[in-house]
Amino acid sequence: MDELETIREAYGEPAPPTLRETTEARARVLGKRPPRRSGLGRRLKAGIGVAAAGAAVAVGITVTGSGSPAPPSRTSPAPSVDLGRQAVLAAAGRAAAQPGGRYWYSDSVGGQSYLVRPKTGAYAIVGAHTEFYSWAGAKPGMGAGSYGRDIPSRPLTKEDAELWKKDGSPSRFRVWSNDHYGTYGLGTSKWEMDPPSPEGGGRWRGMTAEQLQDLPTDPEGLTRELFSAEARLKHMDPHLPAAGRRNLEEGIKERPVDPAYTFVAAGELLRDAPIPPGVRAGLMRVLTALPGVTAIGTATDALGRTGPALARTMETTRVTAEDGAPAAERGDYDSRQELVFDRRTGRLIASQNVLTRPGGPYRDRRPGFVINYEAVRDAGWTDAKPVPPARLPF
Repeated sequence: MDELETIREAYGEPAPPTLRETTEARARVLGKRPPRRSGLGRRLKAGIGVAAAGAAVAVGITVTGSGSPAPPSRTSPAPSVDLGRQAVLAAAGRAAAQPGGRYWYSDSVGGQSYLVRPKTGAYAIVGAHTEFYSWAGAKPGMGAGSYGRDIPSRPLTKEDAELWKKDGSPSRFRVWSNDHYGTYGLGTSKWEMDPPSPEGGGRWRGMTAEQLQDLPTDPEGLTRELFSAEARLKHMDPHLPAAGRRNLEEGIKERPVDPAYTFVAAGELLRDAPIPPGVRAGLMRVLTALPGVTAIGTATDALGRTGPALARTMETTRVTAEDGAPAAERGDYDSRQELVFDRRTGRLIASQNVLTRPGGPYRDRRPGFVINYEAVRDAGWTDAKPVPPARLPF
């Protein structure tokens, strides 16, 4: 079954996404380009699933099979896969309990890399650069809220910064973005808040705090409760259109064990939910045992933090002229999705899509080039109602 078609049929006519849903769609797409951004105040009329699917088709992208792995950028070589897995499992063993509180908050930063090609030399910038902040009360009825703001575009690496200076240090960047030219700048927008939910709170990824606490801690139990065909059917959105529900049920039955789904879903749970340390360690062990997932040594995230990482090879991505992509953007490339963990606490600190085989828009980049990322700036419990930070992450 075609997965993109399944998503379209399942979600039907979607509602506008929230700020949190926009970044989740980028994560779910696992390395495909993000949907066209029209500003936080003018959101796309697309839900999570459609946004994820649209990112792959809006620019004439096709998937053509498995990519080939290569060493990631800013990642130290692992002596062996076994040693790399041991580093991740060691972090899992150190999964630390977090102090309790009345409200759970999460602050994350995400961006997409674009190529600027002046005569003085091509360089990469991070555009579509956004910070998301969300909070939820520990119990239903304590409220929930989410915020977003644009943060300044910036050269991706020190080498890119030197070439940016050589280009005259421009403050605006006109780049090809999906199916159009877009312009990103060095400005910062004010925090924009989604309509608050006074009745909200008390649920993360569809589960209450009590349900999260009661999850199994062993990999087999977690797989059964969260990632098996039975669990996926049980937790399917009851509001899906009938035709879409039937298609998803058919897809789940055809693929009862889906490593790609487990990789994404486990990562989202580790990123978003206040799970106890035993469950966190169990989820990390689930990830290390997935087929096609490898340990890659120590990786560095966009905020400069390092930690053991796991990676999953993505499908080959092809950019065509279907939607007017200029010649410099066309072609195919391979990438992989990396999950980076804090070595001391076992927390998931970042998810990033990394180039493994140059080509297409990244033909002059080296393996390890970060195509897009989401990094968790901060997360935890607090007794005071959370407020997004004024200070920029960079």
